[in-house]
Amino acid sequence: MRRQLASLSVEVGFRAAAAVAVPLLVLFAVGRLDLAAYATFGAFTALYGRNEPYRLRLRSVSVAGVALLVSISLGVLVAVLGEPLWLLTVLLLVVVVAGTFFATAFQLLPAVPLFFVFALLVCAAIPTPAAEAWPRIALAAGVAVFSWLLTMSGWLVRRYAGDRAARTGAVLLKKLHRRPGVDTTVLRDGRVWLTAAQNAVGVLVAGGIALAFGLGHAYWAVVSVVAVIPPARAAHSISRSLHRIFGTIGGVVVTALVLVWSPPALVVIAVVVVCQFFAEMLVGRHYGSALLFITPMALAVSHLASPAPLGALVVDRVLETILGAAVGIALVLLARAVERSRGLAD
Repeated sequence: MRRQLASLSVEVGFRAAAAVAVPLLVLFAVGRLDLAAYATFGAFTALYGRNEPYRLRLRSVSVAGVALLVSISLGVLVAVLGEPLWLLTVLLLVVVVAGTFFATAFQLLPAVPLFFVFALLVCAAIPTPAAEAWPRIALAAGVAVFSWLLTMSGWLVRRYAGDRAARTGAVLLKKLHRRPGVDTTVLRDGRVWLTAAQNAVGVLVAGGIALAFGLGHAYWAVVSVVAVIPPARAAHSISRSLHRIFGTIGGVVVTALVLVWSPPALVVIAVVVVCQFFAEMLVGRHYGSALLFITPMALAVSHLASPAPLGALVVDRVLETILGAAVGIALVLLARAVERSRGLAD
């Protein structure tokens, strides 16, 4: 049991949960849960730098936090301008392609641009008066700084409790074994370009089909594509993609079970916090399982910010997830063929 707990990153799970719990409870106290999305995306800063020594975590968390804030700010800009489709499409392509190279170059975990794309699209979909733009960005920045401090606070905890933890065999302080570097070769790597192309084509196809059929919040189809496509240099296996598909669909079902009885806001906040905790514990071990918690977390935040009828929410999300997953699978199969034909596969 002790070894099982030690393998599950309980320490970072608690930090990630606190990073989202504190700002959401503050927003609840002041009656501004309509701003929950900005606070949550800022709190995603705490999802990075897991299991890394603090001199390396400093870099990972900082660059990820900046990337999230850039994505949030671009989304707010689009919202202020009335969400013009052409501008959103251009920025989506920039974020998904640049995010692919960025996550690969800094060896971030998660190694996909999922959270950057999600932040851009959700913030772009929230109607935003020009006068509200900077306060919303400032809120996200403030939460990102809080999450950064919380994530780096483990350095003090470990310095104080390190020897004692070693003597008692404590399981909450996991060994920091991950050592990411900075890869300067990504622009010369055909496999990274292939993944960037997959994401670019996938978001255009899935988003275009969702819009053509009038599905509500077409961004979920786009997010599903990014969730299904493997990271750059990872094996383009169907099994991994299926794990992600079933994880996402399972997360939608979990959301329906949670929200079907119209719980009060505090219960929804608790769901977000619990999901953040388990998502962080699992994301480094099995991304498909983590999506069982990432998906309800995202949908619960959307519900807090802008409550919608549960039936429409679940049906739209299931249809869009299936659409995005189907596009993602097709692109995975195509990528496997391209890798074989051009000798890019390991």
